[in-house]
Amino acid sequence: MIKAGILSMQRIYNYGSFLQAYGLKKILEELGCKVEFVDYHAGKCLIESNQKTGLSRKISKAGEILKCKAPFKEKLKFIRYKKNYASNYYPILGITEENNFTPELDLLVIGSDEVFNCIQDNTNVGFSPELFGHGNKAKRLVSYAGSFGNTTFEKLEKYSVKDKVREYLSAFDAISVRDSNSGNIVHKLTGKEPVYNLDPVLAYDYMGKCSIPDISSDEKYLILYGYSGRFTENECSEIKKYAVKHKLKIYCIGGVQNVCDKFIDCEPFKVISCFKNAECIITDTFHGTIMSVITHSNFVSFVRSSGYGNTEKLTDLLSRLDLKNRIINNISELESMLDTKFDYDVTDKIISEEREKTYSYLKNQIGEIDGK
Repeated sequence: MIKAGILSMQRIYNYGSFLQAYGLKKILEELGCKVEFVDYHAGKCLIESNQKTGLSRKISKAGEILKCKAPFKEKLKFIRYKKNYASNYYPILGITEENNFTPELDLLVIGSDEVFNCIQDNTNVGFSPELFGHGNKAKRLVSYAGSFGNTTFEKLEKYSVKDKVREYLSAFDAISVRDSNSGNIVHKLTGKEPVYNLDPVLAYDYMGKCSIPDISSDEKYLILYGYSGRFTENECSEIKKYAVKHKLKIYCIGGVQNVCDKFIDCEPFKVISCFKNAECIITDTFHGTIMSVITHSNFVSFVRSSGYGNTEKLTDLLSRLDLKNRIINNISELESMLDTKFDYDVTDKIISEEREKTYSYLKNQIGEIDGK
């Protein structure tokens, strides 16, 4: 049996990170691999970071949440969700508290998620050579739907790591990316055209292959899905008006916002069910958008250029899925967009074709191992 490792963001405390890791693991297992997750050492941040670390970081984050205008009970539920995340969901992935650094493998798959996003101020990531495969002990090194996130070619030049990243990428036996920004960087640095694949939450058929628990609710609701505090006060005010007008409760998942009737703390597969049964979804995240798509939900996605930013990855994703009409540019468009009907016929066909590409790509990588 092929021994495969996945080096990704599986320890990040959010549902998207879990679902992409779980999906890729299931696909590799279907292809006959014995799969384990591989960890990396965080590197030094190339952008000066004001983020705290360790216990002081957790205290600071809790303080930020408590300042939020959501009901106190819902803020406490969010804090408990974060506190219990690892113990609740690591076992489902087969992850233990002990890190698994540089194991001997037949195949190391780096990705999905923003594994190549090396120009950022997140102290849990930084510039980590291991996320580019450096020092690995695998017979074959590939990526799957890897992303540079909002790291651009210009940023690699600005922070003087272009040549180092070129060196790392040149050591890959095959490179798969999920967006055009990442593909352009790979091509400019290596001269090679990478393979484009969808994120595992789209590539793995969650709705058809997973036991998605059914949930029932006595009330109609919309889902507001994003990192805590990312929706502005003005956005929250308009979302509240929309909810009141349509007699909807506002369920926050993933993060707590300034407008929140209920924070939902549940296991990842139930989150998919929550999306499926919602009247509509309002999100500004990559995986919030993807969960909306796989559940055929009525949704809008905010594309943000300020702060951490999601322009590169979210615009690219919706373009690939023929759903650019779900991008909301101004909160004043909320009602008209959510009231505009659209269908998933073209999108479903794209996803079906892309799933075949995913299995073909990974099957080929596994088949090349004996030749190494």
